[in-house]
Amino acid sequence: MRTLVLLSLAGCALSALTATARAQDITIAVAGPMTGPVASIGEQMKRGAETAAAAINDAGGVNGRKIKIVVEDDACDPKQAVAIANLIVGQQIKFVDGHACSGSSIPASDIYADNNVLMMSPASSNPALTEKGHPTIMRLYGRDDAQGAFIAPWIATEYKGKKIAILHDKSAYGKGLASVVKDKLNAAGVTEILFEGINPGEKDYTAIITKLKGAGAEFVYFGGYHTEAGLLLRQAADQGYKLNLMTGDSIATSEFWQISGPAGEGTLFTFPTDPRRSPSAEHALEQFKAQGFDPEGFTLFSYGVIQAIADGIRKAGSDDPKAVARALESGEAVETVMGPVKFDGKGDIKDPRYDINMWTAGKYAPIAK
Repeated sequence: MRTLVLLSLAGCALSALTATARAQDITIAVAGPMTGPVASIGEQMKRGAETAAAAINDAGGVNGRKIKIVVEDDACDPKQAVAIANLIVGQQIKFVDGHACSGSSIPASDIYADNNVLMMSPASSNPALTEKGHPTIMRLYGRDDAQGAFIAPWIATEYKGKKIAILHDKSAYGKGLASVVKDKLNAAGVTEILFEGINPGEKDYTAIITKLKGAGAEFVYFGGYHTEAGLLLRQAADQGYKLNLMTGDSIATSEFWQISGPAGEGTLFTFPTDPRRSPSAEHALEQFKAQGFDPEGFTLFSYGVIQAIADGIRKAGSDDPKAVARALESGEAVETVMGPVKFDGKGDIKDPRYDINMWTAGKYAPIAK
């Protein structure tokens, strides 16, 4: 009997030690589209977060504490994003790297804000995300209004006198970005010949392509994801129509070319200055090279989110999400794979920088402006 009691006590002690060890971890949930049409973006986020956590843990962690990554799938669906947000809150996780799609981030942010969880998106660009004034909602990514203000004057100059059409996929991201570009073009004296939404997930866009041809569209701006952009290009080519297309940042994935094929040649898109070219990304690039993974698209932005949260905890001397957010928004620079970044009082990064990129032979690279 005495042996059983001792074993029981030992077991309780071990359980207590295990619980204490778990309590010492800083758990960060990666919430994004791990399945569905834009799952490649979710994979980028997951890789970036896990690789950043490994680097931080190898260097001693955050004030001696290890970062633990858990992954949750929102499938880029608003309802699923809300369910995932409630799950994360229920697990008492204080920090979120996500979501990716603005349509997911915006409704999920209300859940996080109400429960004192710090959410920092590596990809969502709709301004509404940070305009609500939630103190723990941030993003390590530029807003649509900044992206639109960057590209609209270029379009107005480069395609002066051309027939310009604007399409969008009706999503919070796609329609939001297309609307900003439209407004900025209109302010520059350019009036589009068409502003229309398409239904995402469809397999046949013949009708809208025929409409563009009939209207004589010479340049098309598309607010939406790479899946629809690739199909539009490929189906236009099948009709013998060269679709002169430009999009936002979502097509920074090799999956775009897999869908479009050669019809994607010359496609333009805006994207924040590629962090792969930053000297601050050198160690991260070595990590990804060892994995045989190209950190394209949003990979390094997700990596940077983990770095920023870790640095915020160090600066705050606490893992209270509101204290961490205040520390990050204090005006002091945060060191990331993108170099030093600063956040404003809304939780947005200051002075985001963009490049115009072009797809050529299955790869994309910045063009001279």
